[in-house]
Amino acid sequence: MNEINTLIQNYGDWIYLIAFFWAALEGETFVIFAGLAAQRGYLNLYELIAAVGLGSLLGDQICFWLGRLHGSRVLHHFPKLESGVNLAIIWLEKHAVGFILSYRFMYGIRNVSSIAIGISHLSWQKFAFWNAVAAFVWAVAFSNIGYLFGGLVANVPEGEDAIASGIHQAMLIVLGLFVLVMGFRVISTRIHKHHAKQTLDKLQ
Repeated sequence: MNEINTLIQNYGDWIYLIAFFWAALEGETFVIFAGLAAQRGYLNLYELIAAVGLGSLLGDQICFWLGRLHGSRVLHHFPKLESGVNLAIIWLEKHAVGFILSYRFMYGIRNVSSIAIGISHLSWQKFAFWNAVAAFVWAVAFSNIGYLFGGLVANVPEGEDAIASGIHQAMLIVLGLFVLVMGFRVISTRIHKHHAKQTLDKLQ
């Protein structure tokens, strides 16, 4: 772990930059691992949250403007997205703020949702505000999942030795944590789609 510490100390700025771009694309795994690294003292938690929050904000703003300016073209080139976009718009029209705050935590619909919001009639000012709130809520949540889990492991007898035994074990820890998070997101996504389909059926 001393080698890892030296590596992060020498290239810490690059790791924040990677976290920024990773979050723009949707990368909970890396954010959780970076949070664990922050708990170990290799990264600054607040700088990590700032990088991840800004990256997530930028990524969704780009997708929003992609939908606002080129929504019809996007759906024409990717027709499989249309049903998901339509369901997202229906949900958005009924629960705009709640939807913006929650869709990041739903598996597989983040970028589609941002495009759908761009296609909708929601003002860019309202989306920009709530997108910023949601981005940093997401950043704080996933960064602290890794950070808090690292703290729990450190307090377990021989936890230090378990962590220090190598990157492989740390990645296994993160993988297990990621599976739990993804399971929660899959369940929440199914619930969301079920309610959205019920709303769509009522409107038809």
